[in-house]
Amino acid sequence: MAPQRPEPKHRSRPSTGTPSPTKSSPRKSSDKRKSHDPDRPDRPDREKRKSHQFEKRKSHNADRDRERVVVEEVRERRRSTGNGSPRKSGSPKKSSPRKKAERIVVEYEDSQTGSNTLSADSLAKLDALNSKDGEKQKSKGGKVVTGRAMKERHKTKHRRRESNANEKVRQRVVSGNTLERGLAQRGGFLKGEGSKKKKIICAAVLATALLLIIVIPVGVVVGGKKNNKGADEPAAATSTPSNGNLDGIDPNSIPSSAKGGYLDPFTWYDTDDFNVTYTDETVGGLPIMGLNSTWDDSKKANKYVPALKDKFNYGQMPIRGVNLGGWLALEPFITPSLFNYDSKMNIIDEYTLTQHLGPSAAAKTLERHYSSFINKQAFIDIQNAGFDHVRIPFSYWAVETFDGDPYVPKISWRYLLRGIEYARSCGLRVNLDVHGLPGSQNGWNHSGRQGVIGWLNGTDGTLNGQRSLDLHDKLSQFFAQPRYDNVVGIYGLVNEPKMIKLVTATVLEWSQNAISAVRKNGVKQWIAVGDGFLGLPNWKGKLSGISNLMLDAHQYVIFNTGQLAFDHKAKLDYACDGWTGQMKTSMDTSTGFGPTICGEWSQADTDCAPNLNNVNTGSRWTGTLNLPDPSLSVTTPSCPSKDSKCSCDGANADPGSYSDDYKQWLKFNAEAQMKSFEVGLGWFYWTWLTEDAVQWSWKLGMQAGILPGKVWDREFNCSGDAGGFGNLPETY
Repeated sequence: MAPQRPEPKHRSRPSTGTPSPTKSSPRKSSDKRKSHDPDRPDRPDREKRKSHQFEKRKSHNADRDRERVVVEEVRERRRSTGNGSPRKSGSPKKSSPRKKAERIVVEYEDSQTGSNTLSADSLAKLDALNSKDGEKQKSKGGKVVTGRAMKERHKTKHRRRESNANEKVRQRVVSGNTLERGLAQRGGFLKGEGSKKKKIICAAVLATALLLIIVIPVGVVVGGKKNNKGADEPAAATSTPSNGNLDGIDPNSIPSSAKGGYLDPFTWYDTDDFNVTYTDETVGGLPIMGLNSTWDDSKKANKYVPALKDKFNYGQMPIRGVNLGGWLALEPFITPSLFNYDSKMNIIDEYTLTQHLGPSAAAKTLERHYSSFINKQAFIDIQNAGFDHVRIPFSYWAVETFDGDPYVPKISWRYLLRGIEYARSCGLRVNLDVHGLPGSQNGWNHSGRQGVIGWLNGTDGTLNGQRSLDLHDKLSQFFAQPRYDNVVGIYGLVNEPKMIKLVTATVLEWSQNAISAVRKNGVKQWIAVGDGFLGLPNWKGKLSGISNLMLDAHQYVIFNTGQLAFDHKAKLDYACDGWTGQMKTSMDTSTGFGPTICGEWSQADTDCAPNLNNVNTGSRWTGTLNLPDPSLSVTTPSCPSKDSKCSCDGANADPGSYSDDYKQWLKFNAEAQMKSFEVGLGWFYWTWLTEDAVQWSWKLGMQAGILPGKVWDREFNCSGDAGGFGNLPETY
C-alpha cells in the first residue's frame, strides 16, 4: 500500500468584499430603508456585517453552482446510459496528469460498477468557477491555490502516487449516486428543524469536499484494490510513460461522443509513440487511431536478411524468430506476478483474473502490463540479438468481446499496432498469431480460459466457429492495407487447436473457410495453420493446393513423458537427429504437408518451471502433475531415474549456480534445435521474456550465457562430437 496522502487543511472562505457594480445585488432593500429614514445615523458596524453576510451568500451561491455542474453531469450520464449503469466502452476510464492539458478529472462512483469521468465541458465550468474565486481572493491579498495551480504544484508527486491513490481518494469523493438522490443538494443533509445558518454551513461542507476533488491532480480510477499478495490486485509496473505527445493536443479536440472511450488519448495510460490526433476512421471495423499516416520499410534486421521493402524468400533463407509470449495474451508461467493469489481463489487464467479484478481494475492492471512488459527497447534488443522475425500472440478480445466475457476489450489492439510499428523500425518481420479464439480452441490457460473446449465443440461450438470467421474477416481487411504488405510476413489462423480432441474434418473445413476469407480480403502473405498435435506425417495431403500456406508445429520434448525420460546425451541426439528427421519428412509433400515451420520451442530439459503446467500444478518430472482429467495426470516421476530422487530444485535454481557442464549442455541443446528446424522454413523461440523462468526466456538465457549472443553465432551444429555430459545429474 502507498502511504496515505495527508489531508489538506482548509479554512473558512474569507469575505471577498463589496460585490462588483457590474453585477446585480440581491440586497437592494438596504437602500430602501435608508431612503425612508434619511435622518437615521450611519451604522458602520451594521454595514460591515451586511457586507459580510452578502459575501457569505455569494460564496454559497458559487458553491451551489459547483454542485449544479456535477449534478447535471451525473444526471446527463445516467440519462444517456439508462438505469444508472455507466455506458460501456472499449477502453476503461483512465486519466493521468498531462502537461498543458488544462484538465482536471473528477469521477463519480456507481453503486454497481466502476467509475466514469466528468466531461471536459463540466470540468471547464468547475475550473472557471474555481479560478474566479481564486482571483477575487488574490485581489484581497490572500494566498489561494486552486484548480490548475494546485495541479501543477503536485503533478510530479501524484504521478508517482497515481497507481496507489484509489483507496484514499475514494473516501473523499462525493459520489454520483449521492448527488443524484439529492442528499448533497443545498440543505439536503439537514432536514426539518435546521435553520438557514445550518443549511449554509452544510453547503459549505459540501463545497469543501468538491474543492478537494478539484485540486487532486490525477484521475482517480475507482474500483481498484489494495496490493495484498494472494488476495487483491497484483502490483503493476512502476515505470511511468512520459506521454509528452499530448502536450500540443487540446482535450476539446476530442468529440464529446468519444470522450472517455477508446479513441480518447487522454484516457490512455501510455501514449508514447502513438499518433494522438483524434480520428474515428476504421478499416474492417477496426480503429486506426494511434497510427501515423506514413511508414518506412527501408530497414533491415541484420546483414543476412533483406530490408523490409525487399522480398524475404521463405524456404530459401531460414526464419530466425522469437515469440512475444505472455504480453498481449497472458500466460501464468511467464508472468507469475499477475497470478499471485491464494490457490483457493482459483485464479488460473486471464478469464478468472479479469473476472476477479472487475472491468476497471483489470483494464488498469493489464494496460500497465502491456505498456511495460514488451516495449520499444525490447524490439531493439531482439534485433541486436540477431533475430529477423517476431511472432506476436494476441487474442480475440483485442477486437471484440461477447456477452459474459470478463476480458479487457480492445486495449491490447492498440499495443499490437504499436508493436508492429516498433518491429518495422527494427527491420523485423511479424508473424500475427491469434492465440485465443471464442470458446477456447484447446482448453489451456493461454487460450484465455482453462477447461472445456468450446470452439467447434459443445453447445456453442458452431457459434464460436462463426465468430472466429467473423474475427478473421475483420483482421484480414485491416492487415490487407498496403502499410502491412512488407512488415507482416505471416498471418496465423489459430494457435494450437487441440485437434486430438476435436473432429479433424470440422477443423479442416473451418480452416479452409478462414483461408478463403483472408485471401478474399486481399492478404497475400503466407498463412500459418497449426498442426493440432496430429503428428507431422498425418498432414500429408491435407489443405493441399493452397499457395503460400505453411504448417506450424510446436516441438517440445518435455511434455512427453517418454522423451522427458531421455538422459542428457539422448536429448541432445534427439535435438540433432529426431527433429531434423521430422522436418525433412514434413517438408516433402510426398511424405508430409510441405512448407513447415517450428513456431515454438525451448531449451528447457524439464517441465519444472512454476505454473508451466497450470497455476499451482506440479510437474511430470517429479510425478506431481495432478490435473482435472485423471487420464492426463502424471503421478509417478518421469525424470531419467524415475524415482523419488527426481527434483526440480536444480532446474529452477538461479543460473549463476549452474555448473559449467550444464550451461554448455543447455547451449548445445538450443543450437542443435536451431540447426534442425532450419531444415524446414525456420523457427520461433518461446519466448523472449519471462519474469523468472530462465530456460524459457531468450533474453534471460542470453544474459546467463546459456544462449548465443547472436542467433547465428553457434558453437555446435551436430556435425561433431558434443563431448561427454555423463557427469551431469539426471535428477537435479
